[in-house]
Amino acid sequence: MSLLEIQGITKHFGAIHALDGVDLKIDAGESVGLMGDNGAGKSTLMKIIAGNYPPTRGKILIDGRETRFSEPVHAREAGIEIVYQDLALCDNLTAAANVFLGRERKRRFGPVSYLDHKTMFNRAAELFAELKSETRPRDLVVQMSGGQRQAVAIARTRLSDPKLVLMDEPTAAISVRQVAEVLALIHRLKDTGHAVILVSHRMPDVFEVCDRVAVLRRGVKVADRNIKDSSPEEITGLITGAIKSA
Repeated sequence: MSLLEIQGITKHFGAIHALDGVDLKIDAGESVGLMGDNGAGKSTLMKIIAGNYPPTRGKILIDGRETRFSEPVHAREAGIEIVYQDLALCDNLTAAANVFLGRERKRRFGPVSYLDHKTMFNRAAELFAELKSETRPRDLVVQMSGGQRQAVAIARTRLSDPKLVLMDEPTAAISVRQVAEVLALIHRLKDTGHAVILVSHRMPDVFEVCDRVAVLRRGVKVADRNIKDSSPEEITGLITGAIKSA
């Protein structure tokens, strides 16, 4: 039984057909690359899985049970977290504050409640240690590298110990060294039993960390290939339409 299975997912925005009958499965500890040209429907599919958009048609099954997400919090409760391309971090806050943003730990003293900074700093430090990141809980995000920012965003997903982490272009617009840091973080997620769906335009990244790659073209899934049975040349042909399907 798959951790996540989507069946016939279709999404229309008025006259625009963003997705048309997409099927996809992913198991625990597996990493699937989702590739396609701009406008292929990758981000739309991710947002449907994350509960941002309801599908026009189709089913989402978690551990074999059909479910519907009317908002992102429902997807989070089902064990799905997402790291958006813009990371959605607050530059003026510390790493720990960003990890706990919207889920702050509090303590009470009589009728008064206050933020439990010590608990949040300690837990954030544990998460960064698990990810083998050099990010420090008290560092301000504005002073961080792209790789460190990704570590903060990924650590935030680990708070709820999700089953599935969705990552939208995590290696876009960062240096080669920072790309290596992010790919190492994805490997660690897999090693700890988390499933990962990686949206990326970077072929080497997908072939390094993913077990399978699914290709969307104009809202239709045209391929779902094991990495070991495919090649960058084949995937490029599927993305561009030089190869119709596989």
